[in-house]
Amino acid sequence: MKYSKIIFIIIASLMFMSYCSRPKLSADRLVLLPVATDPTISFRIYFKTGSQDDPVGKEGLAYLTAQMLTAAATEQDSYDEIIAKLFPLAASYDATVSPEMTVIYGRVHKDNLQEFYPLFTNAILHPAFKEEDLTRLKSNVLNFLENELKYANDEELGKAVLYNEIFKGTGYGHLVEGTISGIKAITLDDIKNFYKQKFNRQNFVAGLGGGYSEELVERLSKDLAQLPRGKANEIPKVMPYEIDGINVTIVEKNASASAISIGFPISLTRGQKDWYALALANSWFGEHRNSSSHLYQVIRAARGLNYGDYSYIEHFPNGGRLQFPPVNVARQQQIFEVWIRPVPNATRHFVLRTALRELQMLVDNGLTPAQFDLTRNFLRKYVLHYAPTTMMRLGYAIDDKFYNVPGSHLELFRNYLDSLTVNDINRVLQNYLQYRNLQIVIVTNDAESLKNALVNNTPSPISYSTPKPATVLQEDKSIINYPLNIKPENIKIVKVEDLFL
Repeated sequence: MKYSKIIFIIIASLMFMSYCSRPKLSADRLVLLPVATDPTISFRIYFKTGSQDDPVGKEGLAYLTAQMLTAAATEQDSYDEIIAKLFPLAASYDATVSPEMTVIYGRVHKDNLQEFYPLFTNAILHPAFKEEDLTRLKSNVLNFLENELKYANDEELGKAVLYNEIFKGTGYGHLVEGTISGIKAITLDDIKNFYKQKFNRQNFVAGLGGGYSEELVERLSKDLAQLPRGKANEIPKVMPYEIDGINVTIVEKNASASAISIGFPISLTRGQKDWYALALANSWFGEHRNSSSHLYQVIRAARGLNYGDYSYIEHFPNGGRLQFPPVNVARQQQIFEVWIRPVPNATRHFVLRTALRELQMLVDNGLTPAQFDLTRNFLRKYVLHYAPTTMMRLGYAIDDKFYNVPGSHLELFRNYLDSLTVNDINRVLQNYLQYRNLQIVIVTNDAESLKNALVNNTPSPISYSTPKPATVLQEDKSIINYPLNIKPENIKIVKVEDLFL
């Protein structure tokens, strides 16, 4: 008995010494956002991997692996037990996956940290990888790909097809959630191997925000050192194909309204002065969910043709749910995108012409000094709403790491607004935007008649159920015959049933 106690003490001492000797993370691997007045603690663990790393034929592997960490069992608890333990803590953790980023995040009140912390870290360090969890999660993803995306949300469907078309042949060229055949092909061994290769101690940045202690920083650093040794992931630069002319993909389905998405690649990313100039121009043209923006005024306010019309210079997933830009969906290659929320099928050709005509006038004419001043004053206040919580500010700080932003993106945004001129805005419009080489996706019915109308440049007259001002009716005369010049070979029709296979 005496010797057993001695052995136990020796083993315990060795374990404690081993724990204490684990290396702390270097400053470049930590993002710390202390807020002493915040009673909550926010975690964001950014792994430098994403759907771009999916093997061919196993599209969706990065997404499913992240789900197996955050929506499945650990070695210590079943998934049901995890949910039961999290509920009384009023806490949670989850994951976001994009082509180049996987972020596991969670938030808890500091009074409940001791109960939450092992649940959160076990999810990352000790996943159980159970077959029943994989079966359940694969079923969820397949339901999204086969049913929800195709038949319940034409707006997101159109945007998904737009990205797939623009980036086809690259690591961006499939949905983050994968393909139907890819999800079906993924095995438990695939998940385990991907986790071992990509979720390693060389391949992450740890973020903490809120009312945390220095002891928590040290504890998290040492615990994450338990991850597989591995090496940092090298993510290649995506090179999208060069769009020649106006290309149209018509997704044919039984739709009562038509969703339209328009876009092309741009090389600009945040942190550069030109990005902030283009952001200001885009805000005037089509700020997300802003009824004062130009596109909204032309299509929705003046003509009442749909719910909203917006434009973007960065990827903006889940636009139907969000008011402000999401965090932790950073990517090296962006697109300029115009999102036309569904319009009546009878007006689809007219609205497409309207949007492209407005884009041409934006590029050719730029902003006036009055439009520039109005938008700059708006953005000075609006940007303050982008990150109202510690969790959001921590997300932006993680993205600053990704983009190598000197300082803080949100601070740069406000600072550049003070120094930009209308000439800066109109210069970047000429340098980065254009209207001759576009990818367009239209989700609609009766695709063949739309194709014929587009190819033949058929006039697209419009009538309104309520009276319109003379200025609108006069402008309509120019829109009705606005030339699109689309070659027959640049239009393809795909059936909704044949997508994401």
